[in-house]
Amino acid sequence: MSGSFTYRRASAVIVLALLLSGAPAAHHSISAVFDVSHTFTLAGALVKIDWRNPHVQLFVQATDDRGQVDVWVIEGNTPSGFRSYDITKSDFEQAVGHTVAVQAVRAKDGSRYGLLQQITFPDGRSVRFREAQ
Repeated sequence: MSGSFTYRRASAVIVLALLLSGAPAAHHSISAVFDVSHTFTLAGALVKIDWRNPHVQLFVQATDDRGQVDVWVIEGNTPSGFRSYDITKSDFEQAVGHTVAVQAVRAKDGSRYGLLQQITFPDGRSVRFREAQ
């Protein structure tokens, strides 16, 4: 009986410590991070992809109206979410170094960060994603 109590107590302490540690959550609320009413379109070179959970990230280098070159981070689906649209890691790897067009919603903090809604690959193939990813 005391062994079971000690195990449960130790488990509770570990869970409480993790909750109080401030470790970031693996997922976030879309409306907490992104202004879903502020859609933008961006065309530029896909310079890098980060193909991992919980979300794939695309790094797109684009020139703004003043001629300044910036790299935008565009958050996409999960890897398995892209596969449900028949898009693979290889599709993105083949696009690296080439121009892609993305439609996204902008981060609330005004940074160069967006949530992917649509992508057009260099070969002209375009995929629109459901609003909530």
